[in-house]
Amino acid sequence: MASDLDRTLIYSAAALGLTMPDPRAPRLLCVEVHESKPLSFMTETAAALLAELAADPDVVFVPTTTRTRKQYQRIRFPGPPARYAICANGGQLLVDGEPDRDWRRLVARRLEAECAPLEDVRAHLLATADPTWLRKERVAEDLFAYLVVERALLPEDWLKALAEWAGARGWTVSLQGRKVYAVPRPLTKSAAMREVARRTGAATTLAAGDSLLDADLLLAADRAWRPGHGELADAAWTAPGVTALTAAGVLAGEEIVRQFARHGRPIRAN
Repeated sequence: MASDLDRTLIYSAAALGLTMPDPRAPRLLCVEVHESKPLSFMTETAAALLAELAADPDVVFVPTTTRTRKQYQRIRFPGPPARYAICANGGQLLVDGEPDRDWRRLVARRLEAECAPLEDVRAHLLATADPTWLRKERVAEDLFAYLVVERALLPEDWLKALAEWAGARGWTVSLQGRKVYAVPRPLTKSAAMREVARRTGAATTLAAGDSLLDADLLLAADRAWRPGHGELADAAWTAPGVTALTAAGVLAGEEIVRQFARHGRPIRAN
């Protein structure tokens, strides 16, 4: 089972989406601390269910994220550490916490053959971004680029023009929260998930995600879920085998773990 992390399985304080009165709000567990500050949370119920799943020898839980390795390693899920993790949108496959060199070489060959160079895309981002709404620019793992923006000031026509420009060069564009990602089209979470399934001999694959960068992951799984928020929900995106949840915010994360628990365990004979 492969799950996107931010705004799918774990949530910042701003993304919790809790609307019920405080006495009825679920208890939360902090799973990420950065610069001595609590950063990401799950409900305690979701955390307990995930720990139970991760301890099951017949279940392979694969954290799957656009985060870099360093950003991913800040997260501390309950239960045993994941044997496999997918970082940098599929560009890095971690095995017992270490990058798989064979996978990284395979990714590099595909990007060189199918996409415009990262340097060209980064230069275009910086040349067209407006300082009035640009806050930061970053390159992740020497694989893709992203901007941190003031979203309320970001022009829709700029984002559309960027998507068209990038698409003609083998890249995709996604807006997630305050970040605008430019990612090579062959750099996918689904390809890395298939590799993990091949190595583990998984008979069934489950997935969850909320953004356009997760669509390929959901399509590649046997069963998948998307929360009631995010880019996919905003676009009313759906596909066969993908369940659109009504729950949003951190409660959607809890529902996703419930679905993983319901459908991810093999049926055992009594």
